[in-house]
Amino acid sequence: MHRAAAAPWPARAAWRFVLAAAASMNVASAAAPAAADGQAVAQAAGAGPASGAAARTPPPLHTVPDTLAERVKPCTACHGREGVATRDGYFPRIAGKPAGYLYNQLVNFRDGRRENAAMVRFVRFMSDAYLMEIANHFAALELPYPPPPPRVASADELARGRQLVEEGDATRGLPACARCHGAAMTGVAPAMPGLVGLPRDYLLAQFGAWRNGERRAVAPDCMHEIAGRLSPEDLGAVATYLSQQAVPADAKPAATLVLPLPIDCGSGLR
Repeated sequence: MHRAAAAPWPARAAWRFVLAAAASMNVASAAAPAAADGQAVAQAAGAGPASGAAARTPPPLHTVPDTLAERVKPCTACHGREGVATRDGYFPRIAGKPAGYLYNQLVNFRDGRRENAAMVRFVRFMSDAYLMEIANHFAALELPYPPPPPRVASADELARGRQLVEEGDATRGLPACARCHGAAMTGVAPAMPGLVGLPRDYLLAQFGAWRNGERRAVAPDCMHEIAGRLSPEDLGAVATYLSQQAVPADAKPAATLVLPLPIDCGSGLR
């Protein structure tokens, strides 16, 4: 006798599918009585089936207060608890900064004058009024500053940094930092930021951004002008000196400038 030819591949595959389905049905049929027996045992023990209403009731939702403090918690993921700053040198303290300064920076991120992908995503669709609310929230926080981290610096570097911060350098057309940022360097209301209590790495990064045009402000852009007049060595000296200064006990921004601004500044006073 001749053996029948093997079924083509599609036919074999189809038969395997049928056999697998039949086996699956047999397993399900065998499991059904067991499940029914288990349910009967549970009912006999007094458990009974769950009521329809209880089975449909979802678990209670976890809610949080709809407050501005809750909404700005993402800010603290980078800037630290309540905006106090983290150990990473590139995230500045925002708590206690002048409200006008914080508002201007939020607007600058939104409008493309400052570049930071995370900040742009946060503020892209926020209105001026809402950005002002956020700025006022952080400006109102009064929190202690930690002591500055120790850093080895030469006496010459610190002396040059102190000169530029407190006196300036008339031969280079450089006004003292204190003329704009306040004698205590804690800022001046409504929009001049304080420069003490900031990490050296952050200060250097911002000086570089001003020089290179990566950070901009409303014209006339005074900090772009100042940063361009500072040599790389002077930038390092200023950043080192400022980062080593302890923040005074009263770290609030000064109410007004003692003298008029030494250079036109588009956003420093509004």
